[in-house]
Amino acid sequence: MNATGTNIPFVAGPPFNRPSGPRPGGGSRRPFRGRVVKEDPHRINSRIYGVSEVRVVGENIEQGVYPFNVALRMAEDLGLDLVEISPTAVPPVCRITDYKKFLYDLKKKQKEIKAKQATVEMKEIRFGPNTDEHDLNFKTNHARKFLQEGHKVKAFVFFRGRTIVFKERGEILLLKFAQELEDVGLVESMPKLEGKRMIMFLIPKKKK
Repeated sequence: MNATGTNIPFVAGPPFNRPSGPRPGGGSRRPFRGRVVKEDPHRINSRIYGVSEVRVVGENIEQGVYPFNVALRMAEDLGLDLVEISPTAVPPVCRITDYKKFLYDLKKKQKEIKAKQATVEMKEIRFGPNTDEHDLNFKTNHARKFLQEGHKVKAFVFFRGRTIVFKERGEILLLKFAQELEDVGLVESMPKLEGKRMIMFLIPKKKK
């Protein structure tokens, strides 16, 4: 009804639809994703549950087996953390330490191991069953350099065609090769015939 008292029929308009296309200001609505909480790789302090006693290790403490509550109190009195490092042991083994420093040292050690593994390569030295003394010495010097650099060496004798009948000669050659390198390398696996190749592996000798 308007101001004059006349009834005006109500006419419904079209439904309102949000315009398609990009949102004002650019971008599009992203689905909500809850915050991902990264759990500690170790149980520490009060998060260690279900155990009545633990074996305590660490620096400047009396190591041994203690009731869990006593071990936790020991860590608290020192202003440190009780870190479970071997949950499957009986009883579980816990270290009293600064957990942040413990994680830092652990990651540093893992990084060093990974870097060392990445730099170790497998170097190949190939011989024929009729390798002469000059060629043997030449390749021995190359292998020596590889071992001194910390690489593993895969030495093999390749038998072409009927030369396979000289497999004993190939084994003797590899053993002589290993003997020349015994000051810098150790035989990881003895000569073994695989198909047409007699193979032997050498690893660097640890420095004293």
